[in-house]
Amino acid sequence: MNHNTFSLILLLMVCGIITVDTFGQSQVQSNFVKNTDTVLVYSTAKDTDLKLSLVSKPTFKLANQPLETEVSIFVNPNKTFQTFFGIGGAITDASSEVFACLPKSKQEEFLKAYFSVDDGIGYSLARTHIHSCDFSRESYTYVSDKDKFLKTFTIDHDKKYRIPLIKRAIAMANGQLPLYVSPWSPPSFMKSNNSMLRGGKLLPEYRDAWALYYAKFIKAYEKENVPIWGLTIQNEPMATQRWESCIYTAEEERDFLKNNLGPTLEKEGLGDKKIIVWDHNRDLIVNRANTIFDDPEASKYAWGIGFHWYETWTGGDPMFSNLGNVNESYPSKNLVFTEGCNEGFDSSKYQYWPNAERYGRSMINDFNNGTVAWTDWNILLDETGGPNHVMNLCFAPIHANTQTGDLIYTPSYYYIGHFSKFIRPGAKRMSTVSSRSILEATSFVHDDGQMVTVVMNPKDEKIRYHLYIDSMSISSEILPHSMQTIVY
Repeated sequence: MNHNTFSLILLLMVCGIITVDTFGQSQVQSNFVKNTDTVLVYSTAKDTDLKLSLVSKPTFKLANQPLETEVSIFVNPNKTFQTFFGIGGAITDASSEVFACLPKSKQEEFLKAYFSVDDGIGYSLARTHIHSCDFSRESYTYVSDKDKFLKTFTIDHDKKYRIPLIKRAIAMANGQLPLYVSPWSPPSFMKSNNSMLRGGKLLPEYRDAWALYYAKFIKAYEKENVPIWGLTIQNEPMATQRWESCIYTAEEERDFLKNNLGPTLEKEGLGDKKIIVWDHNRDLIVNRANTIFDDPEASKYAWGIGFHWYETWTGGDPMFSNLGNVNESYPSKNLVFTEGCNEGFDSSKYQYWPNAERYGRSMINDFNNGTVAWTDWNILLDETGGPNHVMNLCFAPIHANTQTGDLIYTPSYYYIGHFSKFIRPGAKRMSTVSSRSILEATSFVHDDGQMVTVVMNPKDEKIRYHLYIDSMSISSEILPHSMQTIVY
């Protein structure tokens, strides 16, 4: 679409000759309405009742020359980048067991809250774990000890809580919920430290058996009518944790992928599954990408590279620029945020706003550096931040009080929703910049022409700004510590 055509369409919209129909009524907040206006602005703001609430309907007007004294956001629909794949969260043992404790009415509310576009925030992606992780009640595997031929393999453990929740989530998402899987550790007998916990390495003699384990898991889940879209090779392969963990250097992960996992999945008829490497923090992602993607035999199996946000545990800033380097260096590979949560659970901080702003900042900057998909960690935890078998207790966007059956929605849930509800799979990111660092923004356009811009204000004062598109603009105001989604 050229500049003249785009300007004409916007003018027709302003005059009411054409309108953009976006979405039906939602029950996340009762003030969601059917869009018959040019622009709809939704907001979530600290110290207010605004939660994904419709706050204004500004109108595009012919723009004047932007001034240096005003705050401006510039969107260029003629410059588009990566295709958006989805936003979602992890369905863990912990989430599944807490969900099972809820009254039926609250279970239905919870499923709608996450997986319905009309009644919730429309998650379009999910992750789960291969046997146990820290957010399980205990360590377990799917085979008996020392069964290197995997003859005893069974996923019976998962059939009680986890698989039923995954199926209900898929149904609520109308069958559109790609699921990918991740292991935290091989069985203890396959490892150098003879333990699933505290790091250790995969023993060379078990590489083929461990690769086959992934295939058996995928086939077993799909036999239960749970399709598997993809997998990561190892959760956090450079972290020796007190819970399930396993260490791979970049070279070890590369060689396991090209010599064992990739060929095994192909042999087992699973060559279409998308393999994601790294699955750890942004700080070392460039080294991992260089090592694996520069090897043609390994790279051919890798669909993308995953990352977490925990590099900030040292007190440093998120390394968003590292994502940009990987995106620029390997444009055919897909960047996926595979895990993030706010650590150090404290029930007095359910409504702690910086937790939400961590999500907002990460999502905007991750997308602006080429990320195609974004996956939160546990979708649900209890009033203790668990269950977790090593007391690594954390926040989730929604908590349940298992004593009362109540659901507790945190600000993080609504901040995620400013993206997941309005930006749908298949959209393309558009060039978007702010004239001042006080506001952060990202934009996407859908195939039908509907555009979405998300703006975050982390400051203590409200900010007046103009949104410019070609020769048109709108004027808007964003409250302190708030998020806006503009649909137009």
